[in-house]
Amino acid sequence: MSVDWVGFGYATLIASGGVVGYVKAGSVPSLAAGLLFGGLAGFGAYQISNDPKNVWVSLGTSGALAGLMGKRFYASRKFMPAGLMAAASLLMMGKLSVTLLQKPAESS
Repeated sequence: MSVDWVGFGYATLIASGGVVGYVKAGSVPSLAAGLLFGGLAGFGAYQISNDPKNVWVSLGTSGALAGLMGKRFYASRKFMPAGLMAAASLLMMGKLSVTLLQKPAESS
């Protein structure tokens, strides 16, 4: 069993982004969304740690965030925070897609 450190780091980035948004701007929706999506990403990383092919929660979470934050980045053209979160989510989707497309190792 290998731990999905990248997934847990991604979850931490999301949750901490929500907390920073709340502290800097007093944005309760930012805090709620950060903790919700961070929690989902953390749960997905936990699932991947137990079964490397169980990527669906992580893939759904990173896909939703890539879409939402990508739209916000496109509208505002500000890299922080929307562009950073969209880029991190796209990278996470790429990592998960590669994991999903890899052939299982043959046991001899």
